[in-house]
Amino acid sequence: MQKILFVCLGNICRSPMAEAIFRQKIIQAGLTHQFSVDSAGTSDWEEGNPPHPQTIATLQNHGVSTKQLISRPVTKTDFKNFDLIIGMDHKNMQDLQKLKPVNSRGKLRLFMSVSSKNPASDVPDPWYTHKFEAAYQQIAAGIDNWLDYLTNCDSEK
Repeated sequence: MQKILFVCLGNICRSPMAEAIFRQKIIQAGLTHQFSVDSAGTSDWEEGNPPHPQTIATLQNHGVSTKQLISRPVTKTDFKNFDLIIGMDHKNMQDLQKLKPVNSRGKLRLFMSVSSKNPASDVPDPWYTHKFEAAYQQIAAGIDNWLDYLTNCDSEK
């Protein structure tokens, strides 16, 4: 089973959106035996809080469950427990590099890195942009890319 962790700054906008969409898609595709998913933030500012109200509204508008989404910070054990840790932007990646223990199991990747369109781009934070629907669309497309990538990588093993 591949364990995937999505990471953003506060774990209330982008990473819980990615977690919820990924979870729904693996359930729909019958892949829950292949993947587990979680999300976290590089900061602890929002620890214990639900996602931003607009994150919840946007996910619900698209029929995506928001159950089980509670903000938490990235921990040292996450680098041992997860196979893949995916940061939503370059700042998240820098923060993850600083947090990463020397003998880390988890591979760090930028969310858009498997996209054929702008693989070095960030997912803009809707906390600042207020563009939750745009974030949803970018993340949903990105999740499709990740599932294609991960299932193809898995079949090549």
